[in-house]
Amino acid sequence: MARALLASFADSLSLRDPEAPMTPTRLRTEVLSGLTVALALVPEAVAFAFVAGVEPLVGLYAAFIVGLITALFGGRPGMISGATGALAVVMVSLVAQHGVEYLFATVVLMGLIQIFVGIMRWGKFIRLVPHPVMLGFVNGLAIVIFLAQLGQFQVPGSAEGGGHGMANGEWLSGAPLYLMLGLVVLTMVIIWLMPRITNVVPAPLAGIAIVAAIVIGFGLDVPLVGDLASIEGGLPPLHIPMVPLNWATFEIILPYALILAAIGLIESLLTLNLVGEMTGKRGGASQECIAQGAANTVTGFFGGMGGCAMIGQSMINVKSGGRTRVAGIVAALFLLAFILFASGLIEQIPLAALVGVMFMVVIGTFAWNSLTILRKVPRTDAFVTILVTIVTVATDLATAVVVGVIVSALAYAWSNATRINAKTYQTPEGAKVYQIIGPLFFGSADGFSELFQIENDPSLVIIDFEASRVADQSALQAIEAVALKYEQAGKKIQLRHLTHDCHQLLSKAGHLVVDSDDDPDYEIAVDYGVKTGIIGGH
Repeated sequence: MARALLASFADSLSLRDPEAPMTPTRLRTEVLSGLTVALALVPEAVAFAFVAGVEPLVGLYAAFIVGLITALFGGRPGMISGATGALAVVMVSLVAQHGVEYLFATVVLMGLIQIFVGIMRWGKFIRLVPHPVMLGFVNGLAIVIFLAQLGQFQVPGSAEGGGHGMANGEWLSGAPLYLMLGLVVLTMVIIWLMPRITNVVPAPLAGIAIVAAIVIGFGLDVPLVGDLASIEGGLPPLHIPMVPLNWATFEIILPYALILAAIGLIESLLTLNLVGEMTGKRGGASQECIAQGAANTVTGFFGGMGGCAMIGQSMINVKSGGRTRVAGIVAALFLLAFILFASGLIEQIPLAALVGVMFMVVIGTFAWNSLTILRKVPRTDAFVTILVTIVTVATDLATAVVVGVIVSALAYAWSNATRINAKTYQTPEGAKVYQIIGPLFFGSADGFSELFQIENDPSLVIIDFEASRVADQSALQAIEAVALKYEQAGKKIQLRHLTHDCHQLLSKAGHLVVDSDDDPDYEIAVDYGVKTGIIGGH
């Protein structure tokens, strides 16, 4: 396993993609796409830093370090990672109660947990997320991105606790509001029209540049990036978290680290799948887990707030033409350059241009076709899609996905539980045959037991499982129980078309099994657990 992971990392270091050869045209597209992403990252990182209750540079450093490392080693070229709101809302209580140093220690532990998940290859379980949950995730996240932009329509002022920000709660009105809305719409129109004119410059970058030129050229009084906070700073300094190295500290940071690791991996892996669908690529889940973990571990030692994949910026990158690791690397390096050398210039960019870009991301991210198919798909799937959307907006992504998976699993179990039935007929010899149809598992075990009329059945009963499948230990126990009832009634029973592993696991009814050349050969889910002693009883 370790050798395979090292090999995948070695391959990931190559910036060349056989499906996207690095020609001068491709390189220009990747660089311009990375620049567009970097411009969109600045206000997001600053805003999420305010949400977490830390200084803007803490968010910017996280965006740079996490973005760079995941671009180099991540499981999907084209993905963009950085400081995110989903993590910031969890961090705020930790920072408020214990201070920012505990946050840095938590981010380090969070990264180590994510590395462990990647080494264990648990990222593959993201395949268990049903399509209705994915639809709800995409729609909910689109709504969250939209709502996050509304804060830019507030009057620039001082945030609580000092510093700069847009957190004073006073909304723009009158001419300033109309001007802001006009520039947002102008940006969106430019992004929509630009691909129809030329593809030399990514449409989002053209929108930002044109609107910024208009604002600066005409001296328009509109909110700027610099109104959020100053982004000027130096290189991220190496910083060992100043916390006591004892059990008490571990007890404080472990719950937060587990939650942050789970949220970060879920959002990253779902974004990985979404980007994979757009670029036609698959795989890389375990590698993405390790890359996210390594990025967060390093970030914690350099004064960053940690992060994960960002669906909004990933959509900007992919739709701007970014297909290789170059775009993500360039985005991170541009962000660092902004901090070191170009803070004054970047702070002059109007927020309206960036809001317009994000609104176009919302339009492109929301699965509009889901609104029409909700009436065509099964009601359970429609309910799950709506539920995940609502929970994503109301709480957080991880909770929404877990809720969606649980509801989908319960609905699937209930649907299969009601499918168990039996066809009965008499043989010329007078035996009654129960031909079981449908899966036999914990959900259908009771229904299976109710199929039999033990008192009215003849002296010989045959239970045929050719059209069924025995799935777990509950199914085995149900078969044992039915066989025992027939034996207690003084009637003979035969079990046909059971797998050989069922023969071995049926301790009491095993002698009732009739071997046949056409017995199935699937293995029931309980097989491994019984043989290894994890599940007892047979």
